[in-house]
Amino acid sequence: MGDSLITVVAIFLAAILMFIFPLMSLAERTDDISSLSVQTSTTEFVDSVRTTGKMTLDDYEAYLGELTATGNTFDVEMLIQQLDENPGVKTTQAEATKIGENLYYNIYTTQIVDQLNRTGRITLKEGDIVTVTVKNTNQTISQMLRNFFYTITGNENAEIVGQHSGIVSVNGSTSAN
Repeated sequence: MGDSLITVVAIFLAAILMFIFPLMSLAERTDDISSLSVQTSTTEFVDSVRTTGKMTLDDYEAYLGELTATGNTFDVEMLIQQLDENPGVKTTQAEATKIGENLYYNIYTTQIVDQLNRTGRITLKEGDIVTVTVKNTNQTISQMLRNFFYTITGNENAEIVGQHSGIVSVNGSTSAN
């Protein structure tokens, strides 16, 4: 009886060592690759907006397509901080280095998507700030295995995250390209 119990435990441990840990390692590596892909896509999208001064619906949809190609679902949060042209009457010159503070007003994700769906583009000017943050909303295989074996409660922490922001360096043209 004692030998058969030890045999069952040995088989169970062997199965864990041979199958479960390699599966966990592979799942974590998949999450790492997805995270790198998401970060790269986010950086390229924001840098494209920064260097062209415009965000188009086609570019945004292509970006979302790159994100979904990882096999995960994502929550994309965008923020555009537009530099106010007339923050005060401290000077009469319209330059970014005027005396006083630069004031920004914020445009959030829902407003950005609404404008993209209506007009197909958002034109930005030099000095505007673009921020994009991406977090996965689904629970990955790596998270499920970790929660099962390590009894970590809750899946509120996103495993795959990407974030990038920058200041627009050119004025976007208002003509359609």
